[in-house]
Amino acid sequence: MNLAEIKLSLFEKIDSLEQKKLKEIYGIIVNYINGNRDIEEEWNSMSEEQKNGIFNAIEEIDSGKTISHDNVISKFRNKYKNA
Repeated sequence: MNLAEIKLSLFEKIDSLEQKKLKEIYGIIVNYINGNRDIEEEWNSMSEEQKNGIFNAIEEIDSGKTISHDNVISKFRNKYKNA
């Protein structure tokens, strides 16, 4: 199958999808494409505020200022158990 045939086949398959499936496949394709971006390009596109937020989060993790996922879930389950 050459490139043009692949594109046509994909278009025909996508064009025949119901709305829910079309939205799902759109999300999958966008995530795939965005996942292949150059990491350096993505880093350079971030604002200084975003970069500082990442550095601060890393410092907090390194200094042990974290709460486990299980503890967070447990806290909120107990808080909203009878709500």
